[in-house]
Amino acid sequence: MNAREEGRTPGASPSHISVVRLPHSWFILCTSRELGDRPLARTLQGTPLVLFRGEGGKPGALMDRCPHRNVPLSLGRVTNGQLECGYHGWRFDTGGQCRLIPGLVGEPEARSRCAASYATREQDGFVWVYSTPGVEPTSEPFRFPLLDAADYTTVRRVLRAPGSLHAVLENTLDVPHTAFLHGGLFRTAEKKNEIDVVVRRSADRVEAEYLGEPAPKGLVGRLLAPGGGVVQHFDRFLMPSIAQVEYRIGEKSHIVVNSAMTPVSDWDTLVYAVVTVKLPVPRWLLKAAVPFVLPVGLHIFGQDVRILEKQTDSIRRFGTEAYASTEIDVLGPSILRLMRAQERERTSPPPDTVHETRVRMRT
Repeated sequence: MNAREEGRTPGASPSHISVVRLPHSWFILCTSRELGDRPLARTLQGTPLVLFRGEGGKPGALMDRCPHRNVPLSLGRVTNGQLECGYHGWRFDTGGQCRLIPGLVGEPEARSRCAASYATREQDGFVWVYSTPGVEPTSEPFRFPLLDAADYTTVRRVLRAPGSLHAVLENTLDVPHTAFLHGGLFRTAEKKNEIDVVVRRSADRVEAEYLGEPAPKGLVGRLLAPGGGVVQHFDRFLMPSIAQVEYRIGEKSHIVVNSAMTPVSDWDTLVYAVVTVKLPVPRWLLKAAVPFVLPVGLHIFGQDVRILEKQTDSIRRFGTEAYASTEIDVLGPSILRLMRAQERERTSPPPDTVHETRVRMRT
């Protein structure tokens, strides 16, 4: 078996080397506000799921198919904390156990009548679902940092990108493309500065630290660091699907962009973006500026969406993927290796084992 075949997803083309489906992983399926009194249909890694609030308002997630006659459970309703199928009225609790079969004389709880259930957690205003059904998770979902910090302002957005999970993660954390795709907004194509990039890899993450990087040029750069100067810049990938970008400029400016990615399907990714900011201006002024700054960020994301769509179209047209990486593609190859290991459920080295390399880059 060659390396390309070894890394492919079951059921995917052997040429689609970047497509992965991750077991034993937490993903956001909706915001807390989205999950109300009615069932909510969602898709995770190509599998249709239904979310609903059970007893006490606790969220549950089941495979969106009634075990009785295959009708989507999301077409039903929630009754007394149980999900009722809209076809024959079978009811299920958040664990997938069948609790009621109208007209049946006897107990309904036969094993064959259960719906596949997925562990859920509700935290930080999101509903997370564990990607492997019928098991007790051995980990907990990612915690968004600084949400309750007094000096910080947080903005949340849910976005959608037409690309594989790996492609969207790499795009979010890729420095070289910003000068060209986002030229004038974030960086410029004229590269005058040579900097060192320290790349640290461990069992569940990879981090790039950019040393001696000047404040980004362009409109966004002026917003981040109006006085210029040297910034502390970290880009991080945290398993299974968190892209984290962190900027510090002195003691007064700190920006952390956390993007929790959810693979809806092989080529469709939701992005739950949480941007937490501290700048040397009054908080009321920062909040007032959000409606004016947000369109810039959304415009940049729109540029990324268009290029990811073209990338995906090209992969589908050729029926294969081609990746020729260099040393300045500091995170993409490592992200793919980590996700492939998770997909194959390989044993990883201890989390405290860190491998560090250094790369020279022009910005």
